[in-house]
Amino acid sequence: MDATDTMAVEARRATQIAFVRSATQDPLPPPLSQSGAIGWVREHLFSTPLNIALTLVSVGLIAWLVPPLINYMIFDAVWSGEDREACLVTVERPVVGACWAFVRERLAYFTYGFYPIGERWRVDIFFAMLVIGIVWLAWLRAPRRDIGAVYFFVVMPVVSYILLLGWPAIGLYKVETSFWGGLLVTVVVAAVGIVVSLPIGILLALGRRSQMPAVRLFSVIVIEFVRGVPLITVLFMASVMLPLFVPDTWSPDKLLRALVGVALFTSAYMAEVVRAGLQAIPKGQYEGAMAVGLSYWQMMRLIILPQALRITIPNIVNSYIALFKDTTLVFIVGIFDFLRTIEAARIDPKWATPTTSTTGYAFAAVFYFICCYLMSRYARNMEARLATGHKR
Repeated sequence: MDATDTMAVEARRATQIAFVRSATQDPLPPPLSQSGAIGWVREHLFSTPLNIALTLVSVGLIAWLVPPLINYMIFDAVWSGEDREACLVTVERPVVGACWAFVRERLAYFTYGFYPIGERWRVDIFFAMLVIGIVWLAWLRAPRRDIGAVYFFVVMPVVSYILLLGWPAIGLYKVETSFWGGLLVTVVVAAVGIVVSLPIGILLALGRRSQMPAVRLFSVIVIEFVRGVPLITVLFMASVMLPLFVPDTWSPDKLLRALVGVALFTSAYMAEVVRAGLQAIPKGQYEGAMAVGLSYWQMMRLIILPQALRITIPNIVNSYIALFKDTTLVFIVGIFDFLRTIEAARIDPKWATPTTSTTGYAFAAVFYFICCYLMSRYARNMEARLATGHKR
């Protein structure tokens, strides 16, 4: 090969090297039509003809319902006033929306019921303690959550009982539960049902799967009997029929009877939720726990129950949300819960207007929606953190 050929080969080699990239190229971004807000809309709202039809119908319903609702609840609403005259139609105001002046004037009654005015600070302390306990346990980064659990399940119930019911020995005169009402009763019934139902439900679920015939039979009878009747029947049994079988001196308080009925009813449903989680655990988990020498209760506490409860988080929260909404049924047995106080206040002649009842029910709907929505969102976030959901 002469010098000319050598130069030609080197020139071709240099030319080839010049077109070879020495560094990797960054990946190109996805098309705008498949990413961001546009991509999400195309995938979730306009992906198929059926989705397109449903989207258009939904948009039409929203455009039809939301503007009048906003006008009624906000723009045409009456926010201040002393009596019904403020919420009546006049020549100067031909359109009147929600009568929020009624809610504002009766808010204390909706919150405390007939609880003595001078002692309502005790209810405020109870609400503050409850919020502290919920935040302490719900916030995963909170310090010493073990102490928070002791506070929520031991300290707070005892202190709350003394505060709300009273203890003359320390200067808190007794307030009978017949004076309790409104939001106080709703929160107490829901809190007791939520706190009590989970441990009792776990015990019933374990009892139903027990190898001891007597324990299994007892658990099955309790679960199936309670789940086979409506909650209102349980409340009537606890509040109306129970006093017929015991002397008057032994008959428990009406609110206490309702609390027992609600807790028992919710525990039966919670037992089936927990049992479903226990059945979802692979048999190898049980065998592995027994292979390392763990006792039955150690195996359940350390290995089986944490996995079972993690699996059933959505169903547990669904049961809690249903319980929170079912607290309104206690008014049937003569207990003034939050909804019952609204029912009683709306017929007051002082606020007798065409919009008073609607406003009261709207206020209750907003309250229950906010509480249930926050519960569901927290459960969803917890499920995502624990990676229990189905991932695509």
